[in-house]
Amino acid sequence: MTPTQAAARPSTDAAAPRFSIVVPAYGVEAYLRDCLDSVLSQSFTDFELIAVNDASPDACGAIMDEYAAMDPRVTALQLTENVGLGRARNAGMAQAKGTYLLFLDSDDTLLPGSLAAIAQRLADTDDPELLVFDYSRTHWDGRITPNAKAKVLADSPQGAVDLSRNPALLELLQVAWNKAYRRDFVERWGFEYPRGYYEDTPWTYPVLIAAESIAVLPRVCVHYRQRRQGSILHSTSRKHFDVFDQYELVFSFIDAHPEFDRWRGPLFDRMITHFRVVQNSPGRLPDDARAEFQAKLQTYADRYRPAGHVRPAATAASGARGAVGRLPAPLRGAARRAYRTARRVKAAPRVLKKPLRAAVLAGYYRAQRMLPVQNDTAVFAAYWNTDYACNPAAIHEKLRELAPKVKTTWVIKPGSRNTPPPGTNVVHPGSFGFWRAMARGKYFVNNVNFPTRVVKRPGQIHVQTHHGTPLKRMGVDLAEFPVAQGDLDMHALMERVDRWDYSVSANSFTTAVWDRAYPAEYTKLDYGYPRNDVLVRAGEADRAAAREKLGLAADAKVVLYAPTHRDYQGVPQPLLDLEQLAARLGEQGFTVLSRAHYFHLEERAGADTTGGGIVDVSRHPSLEELFLAADCLLTDYSSLMFDYALLDRPVVIYANDWDVYRATRGTYFDIHVESPGHVVATESDLLDVFLSGRWSDAESAKLRTEFRRRFCEFDDGHAAERVVRRVFLNEENVPPVALPTERPTPRTHG
Repeated sequence: MTPTQAAARPSTDAAAPRFSIVVPAYGVEAYLRDCLDSVLSQSFTDFELIAVNDASPDACGAIMDEYAAMDPRVTALQLTENVGLGRARNAGMAQAKGTYLLFLDSDDTLLPGSLAAIAQRLADTDDPELLVFDYSRTHWDGRITPNAKAKVLADSPQGAVDLSRNPALLELLQVAWNKAYRRDFVERWGFEYPRGYYEDTPWTYPVLIAAESIAVLPRVCVHYRQRRQGSILHSTSRKHFDVFDQYELVFSFIDAHPEFDRWRGPLFDRMITHFRVVQNSPGRLPDDARAEFQAKLQTYADRYRPAGHVRPAATAASGARGAVGRLPAPLRGAARRAYRTARRVKAAPRVLKKPLRAAVLAGYYRAQRMLPVQNDTAVFAAYWNTDYACNPAAIHEKLRELAPKVKTTWVIKPGSRNTPPPGTNVVHPGSFGFWRAMARGKYFVNNVNFPTRVVKRPGQIHVQTHHGTPLKRMGVDLAEFPVAQGDLDMHALMERVDRWDYSVSANSFTTAVWDRAYPAEYTKLDYGYPRNDVLVRAGEADRAAAREKLGLAADAKVVLYAPTHRDYQGVPQPLLDLEQLAARLGEQGFTVLSRAHYFHLEERAGADTTGGGIVDVSRHPSLEELFLAADCLLTDYSSLMFDYALLDRPVVIYANDWDVYRATRGTYFDIHVESPGHVVATESDLLDVFLSGRWSDAESAKLRTEFRRRFCEFDDGHAAERVVRRVFLNEENVPPVALPTERPTPRTHG
């Protein structure tokens, strides 16, 4: 890398943008839109954005193509093979035409006004070869922490200087994305990124050393996302040995340019510090490679220590792994003792009964965990133990078919709308049977989470099925919405999420949302939702049977009204005068079924009651039967719309409080832009949609088709089978998703 002797000045090509922003991406579809939006929404617009898909296995490439089609400033560069972060940046850099280069990692974001501030600082300092700006770290739980070395930037000289007048810049984090590089400077020196881990190291140090003019902008321009999973810094791998090769490149640069020899000592100190960080960070190095790493560290220390340089004192190892104690041998007698103690609870004074019972149950649970896991057992629950329903019920039924020898237990409260089939063990939450099942079960299936107190034992497998496609914000994404978050403890939530082995998803959109809302290490099962298998396979006979069960005429026009819960309402208040709507629609031959959200079941009197032209089906045991019976779904922001769309029947969205809902709960997309049908905001418009016939017109069908294309991606009627074969039967090659070319959709009434 030898520079030419020509004077270095920026390009004066009027057609060249001021900035070329390179965004490489691999496996970050959950964050990529946020990243790209943060660039494209900047007030300073003289830039090109080069998005590089590093052969990502997810939807990154499709997202890039989508943005390129919408905005001429975006170029989507699709690599045919995975080359790694460094080489992907090189590929984007080769396409750049801007005066300055900027790099942005695809899970990070630019803050509003950042490009304008960078452009102004460059102009104020006479277009230096390098500009260094500040950043903050954003955490999964909503915290934002400043750059620990922000003072280096605050104390930097006001103008543009070389490194000798601001040597503290070497102390900054070695990253590519906190700088703007004049492109002619980079090309003159031939700088490029190497392969491997820690690729920023042999880029950052030579760039800082070679630049003759470095300006500083002590303004936070980038939010650096600290992910709980997916970072190489959290991975255990021998690839961390790449750090040695990267420093070899750094010193090779110094060897090739003896005019920079003065920097050997500071770089040696930085190298040793970096090696110690890698060595002492828990989980990076495999246990059997630690001695080898130490030996190689010593070799590099001896090789690159400058003559007369005092080696920095070795830092004390931090974060050493503690010894993991072994569980005591199984003590079957402990369980019997716990039962004997339990019998004494009844004799205790009432004031002591509850805490005493809790203590006895805790002891019983500990005792049960000393006994072996029963490999032929599976524990199921749904909706906080309130029902036999949803994805867990569908998986349970398929498990009984494909693996009948597996003994199943359902955790369910008394008074459920549904009961498990005969032969299923039923336990009440918090009972002795419950804690025994938690201690001894092999498989755990839930559409929410089991209690935080549950201890996941080695060999136990947890399957999170979820209970809908998310329009509203979920998980850690609620950190920005305190009304919706309420008293949700994010750290306790992530303790529960860390137990997941599998996460079931109905479409790529949902998979990406779960990745960011529940950041943990689990296997994604892009199989479809098992509860929807019955909808995909439904025909006219199923529709007729559902209507007969509900007492509905075969030719009735049936509207199912199913609103969602509002976090911002302390006491639930109706947002629609349903009785008036039902009365007007009844004049035109419509029947309205009303189903309350499951949070509000206690407020409804009975199941399938009729009055005022409304049939209350809140306690009807099968939501799927209600779907099959209905000609149209009337909802607001409920995830039911994604399931009902599988039937290819009309959906109407009543969004009269959209602005409040979005401000208090947060959403992942605008229901007005991506809707399964007509969206209205007033009761008069809602009535007109039905009375005019627009509820089932050609525009409604067009919207529904596009909605199904995106959100019914994996539902082909075999989701439950795939889950059972993959999880319980341990089959790797499960039947692939094969959507029917023509769905068996029964006739609807317009």
